[in-house]
Amino acid sequence: MAENIRLEVVTPEKSVVSENAQIVMAPGSLGEFGVLAGHTPFLTTLKTGALKYKDEGGSERLLFISSGFAEALPDRVTVLAESAERRRDIDIQRAKAAAERAEQRMQSGAEDVDFVRAKAALMRAISRIQLAESR
Repeated sequence: MAENIRLEVVTPEKSVVSENAQIVMAPGSLGEFGVLAGHTPFLTTLKTGALKYKDEGGSERLLFISSGFAEALPDRVTVLAESAERRRDIDIQRAKAAAERAEQRMQSGAEDVDFVRAKAALMRAISRIQLAESR
């Protein structure tokens, strides 16, 4: 049986995951990466998307993460994310409302709209919706 690694996912507000995993796959800024026990140490930035892992029993688990950093070591992966939530905790109606608000801001044409910020909010909402609907 393969060794497990420790997965820690934390945000400024809380610890979201603290458990052993067989494999961790995350959305790195330069592309998705996977980590198994014994991995070469590295540090990377993360983009908004889905973090996937297999728990000790082999069940696939999914989390939404919104940017941050990941540190991989031979025996653990630590994710420091701006925000993170388990798929089961995503409020799909709230995410759809956030997407609609972001789209309205982007289409308003007002000069005081921060287009980059509105686009980032839209991408976060879309990622949450896609993850929640993947059940």
